[in-house]
Amino acid sequence: MTDVGATVLMVEDEPQVRRFLRVALGTAGYIVHEAATLAAAQVAVRDGAPAVILLDLGLPDGDGIAWTRQFRTHAATPIIVISARGREEDKVNALDAGANDYLTKPFGVRELLARIRVVLRQSSGPSVDVEPDVLRFDRLEIDVAKHRIVVADAEVHLTPIEYKLLVLLARNAGRVLTHRQILKDVWGNAHGTESHHVRVHLAELRKKIESNPAQPRLIITEPGVGYRMKEPLKL
Repeated sequence: MTDVGATVLMVEDEPQVRRFLRVALGTAGYIVHEAATLAAAQVAVRDGAPAVILLDLGLPDGDGIAWTRQFRTHAATPIIVISARGREEDKVNALDAGANDYLTKPFGVRELLARIRVVLRQSSGPSVDVEPDVLRFDRLEIDVAKHRIVVADAEVHLTPIEYKLLVLLARNAGRVLTHRQILKDVWGNAHGTESHHVRVHLAELRKKIESNPAQPRLIITEPGVGYRMKEPLKL
């Protein structure tokens, strides 16, 4: 799927915000559908099959997080939350419920458009069960088929946990993964609240792949929420 002509469903009850997004997205070439309530969003999703949903959380007929959780039981359409709620707890809850990304109001148009491009690429790419042969992130190369990691042309040894962590982030590049999501995928459900595991192993991983671990450029920390890996270079 290319960006041009993709349909964006905007679920937002504030007319001024809808007007702003309508102009910004329309200028960028998107087809914009609007809904001011969750009930209207349900109808729009059923009738319009949007490529991506922009979702406010505080809507007149319900909460966007609960709606996202229910929506994820039957649909995989990317959801970007756009909300005035800036608390870490709200971000974590939305992402754990199934949102692909979270932007706090106010936000810049360029950032929003970049986040939309990321989720559209992810949704149109291969299934997460199909691993690409090689991923490149600046000085980092991940050869998934050979379990080989190269940094600045030198092979690097990772522990099994570090390797699983790196591949998980790489396969979700551009997307925020919460501590809970990472723990579930790398350590299993039994470790869902032990976020210190993630911090400790991320620190060691950064020492091996970042040019300056104190100022990481490959794996970015989303404070209180989780981590986001930068997008790979095009091959």
